[in-house]
Amino acid sequence: MNTKIFALLGILIVISLVPLADAQISIGEKAVQKSVEVMINLDGAVHVKHVVRSSNLPVDLELVYGTVSNISVTNEQGIEKVFSMNADNVLLLQPSDDELIIEYDLDDVLSKINNVWTWDFRYLETTTFLIPQEIDLFFVNERPVYMDDKRGFACHGCQMILEYSINEPKNIEIINWENKEFGIEMRTFAEIENFDFSQSDKEISFKVNDANQFVTTVIPLELLSGPYEVFLNDEKIFFNKHISNGTHNWINMKPDTTGEISIIGTTVISELSYTVEVIECGWWDKFLAWFGIGKC
Repeated sequence: MNTKIFALLGILIVISLVPLADAQISIGEKAVQKSVEVMINLDGAVHVKHVVRSSNLPVDLELVYGTVSNISVTNEQGIEKVFSMNADNVLLLQPSDDELIIEYDLDDVLSKINNVWTWDFRYLETTTFLIPQEIDLFFVNERPVYMDDKRGFACHGCQMILEYSINEPKNIEIINWENKEFGIEMRTFAEIENFDFSQSDKEISFKVNDANQFVTTVIPLELLSGPYEVFLNDEKIFFNKHISNGTHNWINMKPDTTGEISIIGTTVISELSYTVEVIECGWWDKFLAWFGIGKC
């Protein structure tokens, strides 16, 4: 009888231990991070760098989601430190008097769809993204961000759809008015045709022959200023006016079907141009003008 009881107890103990074998056990506190950097290169490769503050206790560091490779953990002097990692991409870091630097490559996170690199990113720490200088325009949740001469941006408590293109075609459409030339820049992988500007209708129009492609129109304010309305096949659609640098407005959209686009502004270049010469006249000038001398 005793043998059967001990056998039954043994089976129960084994059963109770099975879930623990599969569980991810953490014994460290959450790591305090000084910085997180995500570096993206032109071919879509991603490198991540965390700097973790010193701690007298073991700490857990959650890595950015993805397939991790070439991981290293060092202190500020470049000396390698012991660590362990579970199946959920959580590192257990040992106590350290120095800040720890964790670096790794991240695979299978960027995908290229319709000439657009896309990343469904989520990491609830302030993260700095460093991108190639060839990329001056990217999109966060379909909202455009123009980089100009900057090479990075920060995302706080970051959850976003990041999108960008490499070598996006840029075409300049020339508008001539009153012997003055205006250039409207079109940035898109979509095929654009039938471009037109109507001064009387305050309208820029063109045909888009490819759906679900970003289309950015850079409009000189002197030619056509906002507020704007954008129509696709005579139906109003959502768009972003994301830059106004004092001379140009950037209008961005992503039509979900092909068709005719109309961008309608509220202020258009004047139909007539006047040159007015202003002359300041004193009493002597007015006296001479009485005799037909001078301009006053």
